[in-house]
Amino acid sequence: MLKHGFISDPTISSFSPSRTFPSPPPPPPPLSKPQSQSQSQSLFDMISSNQTPLSDDNRRKMQDRVNKLLQEAHFIGGDVKLTVVGKEGIRVSMDVKKSVLAEKSRFFAEKLRGSGNGNGMVHSVEISDCDDVDVYVEAIVLMHCVDLKNRLRFMADAGVSKVLNLLKVSAAIMFDLGVMSCLEYLEAIPWTEDEQREIISQLVVFYKPTDDKARREMKSMLSKLLKDNAFNDSSKLDVSKDTLYHLCHRCISSLVLCLSEARDTCERLDRGVLISEIAREADNIQWIVDILIDKKMGDEFVKIWAEQKELAALHSKVQTIYRYEISKITAQLCIGIGRGHILVPKEIRFSLLSTWLEALYEDFGWMKRASRGIDKKLIEDGLGQTILTLPLFQQQLLLLNWFDRFLNKGDDCPNIQKAFEIWWRRAFIRKYSPEPDDSSQLQITLFDYPK
Repeated sequence: MLKHGFISDPTISSFSPSRTFPSPPPPPPPLSKPQSQSQSQSLFDMISSNQTPLSDDNRRKMQDRVNKLLQEAHFIGGDVKLTVVGKEGIRVSMDVKKSVLAEKSRFFAEKLRGSGNGNGMVHSVEISDCDDVDVYVEAIVLMHCVDLKNRLRFMADAGVSKVLNLLKVSAAIMFDLGVMSCLEYLEAIPWTEDEQREIISQLVVFYKPTDDKARREMKSMLSKLLKDNAFNDSSKLDVSKDTLYHLCHRCISSLVLCLSEARDTCERLDRGVLISEIAREADNIQWIVDILIDKKMGDEFVKIWAEQKELAALHSKVQTIYRYEISKITAQLCIGIGRGHILVPKEIRFSLLSTWLEALYEDFGWMKRASRGIDKKLIEDGLGQTILTLPLFQQQLLLLNWFDRFLNKGDDCPNIQKAFEIWWRRAFIRKYSPEPDDSSQLQITLFDYPK
């Protein structure tokens, strides 16, 4: 566990770590207080929990690394005294520049905002009770580097674990350039099989920061890492598949808990927090499913999603504002099936629509109005093509139900008129044309998508 104490004047007044620790990621709660099942461990929590006490030899090595880092540092004209204190008693103080800290770290920028501009005051910042003193010192040194990426190139001999620790610390102090540089470095270097497991198992939980901008950037980078990893041997994809499906199950469990809360409480003071949590988990699933589809491993998720009867039942009992983000998952799967990117048996396709189609209909209006960048036509085409891949009698059941709903809801219902017309022509021609035995129920759908 790391504690951040922020001291803004020479009188050494202290602040509570819970108030001064940066919000993404939060510190783990005390052991005496159970953690909510809906909360996921952050990257910071997972790595910190694996730390072990330093041996005398390791302590000497750490002190040597710290001394070497300080010799190479370019701290000129420092007006902030930054102290890092380790659990084993190692204490390192550095005179660093306030302007650099505020520019490179959103955490320091927030804490130093409006404090002692131009009056000669020396501010004090203490980072205490940490296991990785040398990594914190290196993160501060990197903030003062003119060419950060070039500096990281000289870390090739340090290994993946060193870069992951630096990534953890950079995330803790909101050193965004450091985070992105570490991720780009990890993407570029070759991995051994063991390193691949370590990277994916620890990095993939980076999917849950609360800062939306940072979250999007992390997901974009992690998508590249997971899609373009160094191994093409299909036998090694199982590591990624198991991890990704494990995360899918965790997100679904979290959605069940969140929707249960939304159902059981009519008015909540923290309604906005709950809505954000549901949207975040739904977006996480879409992100993971996109990776699974790219790896040709999305078929299993269609079956998992089709079996979520409890979640679908909860979905129908809560207000649309809480739930509409979940229907985007169904839309995503229909697009994948309709385009032929996900191949599943007709029984699973029909089960998917039986479980989630009504929910998609109910939420479609909200999805169009509340979601930026949603492609209405893409969803409609994907849904229509998914229905047309089913046996004719199932097409009839679904499309007649849609026709009745579309007459009453209009624009708040997806327009799959093209699919309806194709089914109508098939049904009419089939009625008056001799055909062979229908036991195979083979359906062929031809469609074109713009490049």
